[in-house]
Amino acid sequence: MDHRAHEGGVGMLNTPYVKKDTIKNFFPVPNAVFDLGLHHMEINIYAYLLRIEDRRTYQCIVSYPTIARKLGVSVNTVAKYVAALEEHGLIRTERTEIITRDGLKRNGCLRYTILPIKNALALCYERQMEKALPLRRPRDTGRPAAARKRPADDHAGLPQRHARRDRGQILRRRRLLRHHGVRRLPGAL
Repeated sequence: MDHRAHEGGVGMLNTPYVKKDTIKNFFPVPNAVFDLGLHHMEINIYAYLLRIEDRRTYQCIVSYPTIARKLGVSVNTVAKYVAALEEHGLIRTERTEIITRDGLKRNGCLRYTILPIKNALALCYERQMEKALPLRRPRDTGRPAAARKRPADDHAGLPQRHARRDRGQILRRRRLLRHHGVRRLPGAL
């Protein structure tokens, strides 16, 4: 049998293997999305936004309830993972306004702009490098040694290294660890 008879011929319409039209019924998802370490819900929301975006402007306007209904999750879950996608540098959101028939301004849906995947990869690699390389403080600041020492005011009983930590840094680290399932590190505050 000649193999050319099966390539787009009339015989193909009678088989379950119909030729795929990549422009109308499918949309591409960049492979790099799977290298970013995203949560599966982030990937789902990102894929949905890619599906409904305008291919010329890379934008779409959709509400949280619509995304939640399409993906079968709660509105709060959608809001949480949209914020995470923004933090990863994959999307940007803008608030929109609508004018009602009465002439009143109301909040509209969010306008999502799909950002280039290269920017998100660069941001991801930069964060990985920051984690991998220890931060170094300059030894000489030009001030006398007595002026460089910080008093351990209200940190009685704690080692000096804990007294120097920024409270916000500690809270951010705890939140990040909790997000990844680690409740408490041995020897941590």
